[in-house]
Formats: sequence, structure tokens, C-alpha cells
Amino acid sequence: MAWKQNIIEDFKQLVSFDSISFHERKTADWLLARLKSMGFSVEEDQAGAYYGGDTGNIFAVLDGELEGELEGDPVIFCAHMDVVDPGSGKKSVLEKDGTIHSAGDTVLGADDISGILEILYGVQLVLDSGKPHKKIEILFTIGEELYVKGSDVFDYSKVTAKQAYVLDLSGAVGTAARRAPSIISVRAEIKGKAAHAGFEPENGIHAIFAAANAVSRLCMGHVDEETTFNIGTIQGGTVTNIVPDCCVLTGEIRSYDHGKALETVCMTERIFTEEAQKINATAEVTSQIHLIAYETPLESKSVTDFQKACEILGFSGELTGTFGGSDNNSFAKNGIEGLVLSNGMYNAHSTREYTTVDDLYKGAELIGQLILL
Repeated sequence: MAWKQNIIEDFKQLVSFDSISFHERKTADWLLARLKSMGFSVEEDQAGAYYGGDTGNIFAVLDGELEGELEGDPVIFCAHMDVVDPGSGKKSVLEKDGTIHSAGDTVLGADDISGILEILYGVQLVLDSGKPHKKIEILFTIGEELYVKGSDVFDYSKVTAKQAYVLDLSGAVGTAARRAPSIISVRAEIKGKAAHAGFEPENGIHAIFAAANAVSRLCMGHVDEETTFNIGTIQGGTVTNIVPDCCVLTGEIRSYDHGKALETVCMTERIFTEEAQKINATAEVTSQIHLIAYETPLESKSVTDFQKACEILGFSGELTGTFGGSDNNSFAKNGIEGLVLSNGMYNAHSTREYTTVDDLYKGAELIGQLILL
């Protein structure tokens, strides 16, 4: 069982690498060497150059064995190489109970180092077993934390698999999300007219007033069971004695129904425009679609194989949804059905982030079982 100690040591090493979005070079070099040593054919694309970073997406392929090759489609596994801030100078601390956390002043990076290593060691378990396996494809992406920038520009014509597993979900191993939302950012800019607030306020057009009235009409939080909306920032005015001539607000819409997300954008534009016009101000509302919602069918092979593997291993096999985005949004957009698998990370995107050695072991075992089905 030497692999169980090795996965811990590899986890510590990957944690020690700085790997902020678009600066994943050290992690990528380590992965390129490891994948080649395992027999994969490996290539790195130009996604990093496209975004002005130092690293591209890594795509690796290991053909199925010629003798006794399993029937069925190839499978692709995916995890991302980047971490969020504060993510420089990370150090891991292993407790006696098997919990692994950071030193407390950075994230740990289990999001997504856990996913990376569970994929690698799951494949290695299969190779060490000597059992025949299907064709295996792996995609390690850059810039996932910035609305899946890396996977968004990947060339999916290289992928032969129609069954995907993205390891990027918080919680214990054995749970998977089969649906995720559209995510759309919105920006509203109200333009009014400046005037002295003491001597001639009547000559001003109060941009913040119009913005406040618009916000008061918007439905915040849960718009319905599938949709959320939040105005997260507001900036306006320069000094207290001048009627503000400009106010800028930014927000985000998420919905399991892409149509509803677009309707919320239209509603936002209409309300800001109406409130601006009431006081002779102007409103400009812009939006950007970052991710498009998907729902993987229950009868999909990715779902049935996941539940079968969990049953064999004694895991829960629970199916859920996530209100966060992942590289699986990119797979779905390109016609590849998949699931986002829990990889045993907890309190992600915080200095309280942690994982456990037991989750690392179970994650690797799950990947190995999925390969053999």
C-alpha cells in the first residue's frame, strides 16, 4: 500500500507550488513529467498564450490495451491546475487524524490538487492491477477559477470520449452533481448631472437616487427555485456636497434555466432604464455570459457508471446539483455528458480549507473503478 503514502507526499509537493490562475507553470511541468512516466501521450495547448499566462491546458491520452480491450466508449477525467488567492507560499499541515489543512494564512489548494491526484492515482491503481482498461483521456486546465477560461478555449475535437468526470465539488467522495447553472454578470451605469448640493440641488440629476430606486424594485436572492440574483457592488459620487452624476452597479445572475437567466437580464435593463428616465437620467446595462446551464440525464452512461462504481465501493452515490460553475459546463457545451465529482475538499476558497487522507484514498479508488467499468 505504498501508494497511500505516496499520494500524501505528492499532495504536499503540489501544495508547495504557487499556481495562481494563468501562472500554473510549476504544477504543469510536474504533471507533464508524471503523465509521460505513466505512458500517456501528452500535449500542452496555447491557452496560456491566448490569455497572457505562462501555461496551457494539458491533454493526455492513454490508449486501451490491444488484447482484451474493453468494449464501450473512452472516458475523460478533468481537474484544474489553478488556485485562488491567497494562494502564494502555501504550506500543508497533516494532523494525526488525517486532516490536511494550510498553515492558516493561505488556501490549501485541495481545490483542485485533490482532484488532480485522485485522477493520477486512480489510473495508476488500474495500471498496477494489470487489468485491461478502456481508453483514458485526461484534461488538466488553467484558469478555471476565472469562469473556466482554460477549458473554454480548449479544442474539443481532440477528445474522443463522450463520458466525462470533472473532479471539482466540495464534500465527501461518493457524491456527484449532474446539473449546474448559467452564470451571467451584469453592469448598470446611470448618468445624471452634477450640481452643488447646497446652492442648487434642483439643477442636478441624482444618479444614485435613480440607481437606488431601481435596486429597490429588483428581486434579490432567490428569484425562484432555479434562479438567484445579486447586486454586489455600487459606486457613485465624489464628495458629499455635489449631486452625483454617475453611479455604477455590478451584479450576478445564476439559474439552472438559461432562458430565465436571460429574462432576468432583460428585467434588469428595463427597470434601470425606467428609473433613469423618470428623472431625465440615462441608463446603460451590459451583461456577459460566463457559463451556460446544463443537466446531465439520469440515463447517461456517466451517471449509471458512477452509481455502479459507488455501489461496488460502498459509497453513497448521491446525485445532486451545484450552483457553482466548473469545467463540466464546457464539456456540456461541447456535447460531452458528464458529472462533477466530489473530491473531498471542504471550505474551499478560504484559509479554512481542508481535505482528508481518507478522501484522497477513496477518490483514487473511485476513479480506478470508473475506468474498469
